[in-house]
Amino acid sequence: MKSLIKIVAIAVVFVAVSCNKSTAPNYQFMPNMYESAGYETYGEAAFRDGVEAQLPAEGSVPRGHIPFDIDNTTEGFELAKASLTNPLDSTAIDLERGKELYNIYCGICHGTKGDGQGNLVKREKILGIPSYDDAGRAITAGSIYHTIYYGKNAMGSYANQLNEEERWQVVSYVLKLKADLEK
Repeated sequence: MKSLIKIVAIAVVFVAVSCNKSTAPNYQFMPNMYESAGYETYGEAAFRDGVEAQLPAEGSVPRGHIPFDIDNTTEGFELAKASLTNPLDSTAIDLERGKELYNIYCGICHGTKGDGQGNLVKREKILGIPSYDDAGRAITAGSIYHTIYYGKNAMGSYANQLNEEERWQVVSYVLKLKADLEK
């Protein structure tokens, strides 16, 4: 019993001494981990001249983006229509992949057969989409690619949704649809 009282007394003394606040503080081995300097995202430390956001450097090209050399003008469209050809050789053209992409992005308006009778046209949400076999259109690979890249009339650009190779797959499939409609 005496030993138990001694152990309890030593424990009480140890607890009292360990909770004493007059002892020296511990050392901080990595103080920057405990007391970091906070920075605002667009604060003074990031932008010394007070600009909130900065434009990319002139002439820079986003990663994965290949610039298109033909302008988004009527003259550029005519130039693309006359001179632009599909850079994919016949072994690289995958009509099944082109069909899949066409049905995702184009078929809703242009129709799965290219006849201009997509679901939005049938529901009268969009009007006046001509068929690919209309004689007045005389579409070519270059005109299709230019239209996919920049858009035309009410159709918007699909340059952000399709990369260059996918655009050419869709162009090949559209030309196949055009040939099927002209039979």
